[in-house]
Amino acid sequence: MDKEAKKETFRKYLESSGVLDALTKVLVSLYEEGDKPSSAVEFVKQKLGGPSVSEHEKLKAEKMDLQLKYEELLAAHREACKELEEFRKLKHEADCKEMVDNDDTKDMKDVSKVEM
Repeated sequence: MDKEAKKETFRKYLESSGVLDALTKVLVSLYEEGDKPSSAVEFVKQKLGGPSVSEHEKLKAEKMDLQLKYEELLAAHREACKELEEFRKLKHEADCKEMVDNDDTKDMKDVSKVEM
């Protein structure tokens, strides 16, 4: 495919996907703006629905805070799981010991009945 054909294919793609229409509307609104914004790029981003630089920075800071909180909660969860597993082992050991003790007591009762 030659260069001109690629350009035309890409232009048709932009047109059919609505990109050309959206950009045209934003550029027309920038042109019609009485007080031109100091940053045309920020204006275009805002009109296309993107966050402003300050919003972006705020979102990045919030993400970092949430990531730290997530890591703290995950560490606490892991610690709680370890403690739970230790309690389960202790309970299992106690249950086993109780079963052995009960069997020993039963055996002693059976032996004493036989001796009588």
